[in-house]
Amino acid sequence: MHDALQKFQTFLKAHSHSCTKVREQIFLAMLDQEPLTMRELVKKLGDKVDRASVYRTVHLLESLGVIERLAQGWKYKLELSDEFSEHHHHITCLNCGKVVPIEEVEEIENLIIQLAKSQGFHSFSHQLEIRGTCSACSMI
Repeated sequence: MHDALQKFQTFLKAHSHSCTKVREQIFLAMLDQEPLTMRELVKKLGDKVDRASVYRTVHLLESLGVIERLAQGWKYKLELSDEFSEHHHHITCLNCGKVVPIEEVEEIENLIIQLAKSQGFHSFSHQLEIRGTCSACSMI
């Protein structure tokens, strides 16, 4: 069994929830993926999970901190939280919706820690997203 899936099952049990087939299917569909819109997630799951169950389950997993929303104006994409995937940041194109993970994580993390310390804070968590237009959209 995949380590992340086992961690997910243990997490749900610790929070008094069972790991149903629907929850497992949604978790596996999002594992090691770029952020997905709800529509993309529903499409990816196909006929394995009905649409209403996807919405209900995503809502539950968001409330438990398994899934996080990445705001894109009034829209959003979904991804697994840092608890279940490697911590990273994003660059998002406001025109086409393309989301690119930022690879220079160590450098950014050090800057964030320094910034927090300089303001007298001890940082517990953070999320950094840069918004703009990608090179393809900038040429239009």
